[in-house]
Amino acid sequence: MSEKQETRLDQQIAFLNEADKLKNTIRATELCDKSRYENSAEHSWHLTLYAMVLADQAGPDVDVTLVIKMLILHDLVEIDAGDNPIFADLDHAAIAAEEQAAADRIFGLLPDDLRDAFRAVWEEFEAAETPSAKFAKSLDRFQPPMQNLQSGGGSWTDFNVTETQIHERVGSKIAIGAPDLWDYARTRIADFFAQRPMR
Repeated sequence: MSEKQETRLDQQIAFLNEADKLKNTIRATELCDKSRYENSAEHSWHLTLYAMVLADQAGPDVDVTLVIKMLILHDLVEIDAGDNPIFADLDHAAIAAEEQAAADRIFGLLPDDLRDAFRAVWEEFEAAETPSAKFAKSLDRFQPPMQNLQSGGGSWTDFNVTETQIHERVGSKIAIGAPDLWDYARTRIADFFAQRPMR
C-alpha cells in the first residue's frame, strides 16, 4: 500500500469512528415502546427505512437514493451541536451557526472528494429547495409524530404541545414534500388530541 492510500483510508476510518458518537446524542422522542429515548443515530437509520418503505409517497422528481443519503448524513452535526427539539424555545440563528461549524469539522475529517460530496448532500438537505430535499425534510418531520402516536404522546406530553403547534411547526413542513403523509398524520393527531383528557 502506498502512503497516499494509507492516508486516505486513515481519514475514512477517522470519519467513521467520529460518526459513531452520534449514538450518544439523545433525542426528545421516545421509542415506540416507550422504553427509552432514541438517539440520533437510531433516528437517522429509521428515517432511511422510512424513505425506502414510503418511496411511493415521493413526487416524480424525487431521487430516493439521494434522499437516503441525506437522511443518513443530516444529523451528523448533532455530534457537536446536539439535538434541538422542534417544540423547544431555541435561538435558531445560533443553532445554524453551530451546525455549520460542526459540518466543517466532521466532514473535514474525510478525504477532500468525500468531504465535498457529503457536504453538498448535507447542504442540499438543509436548504430544502430541491424535490428530493423537500421529501427528505418531510420524512424527518413525519417520523417523530408517528412515534409519539405509538408511545402515547411522547415529546408532545414532555413539552406540553398543542395540536395547533403541531400543525404550525410540523404539519406545514410535512405537507410541502409529502402532502398525503400529512393528511394521514393530521387525522391521527386530531384523534389523539380529541381523546386526550382535559387539563
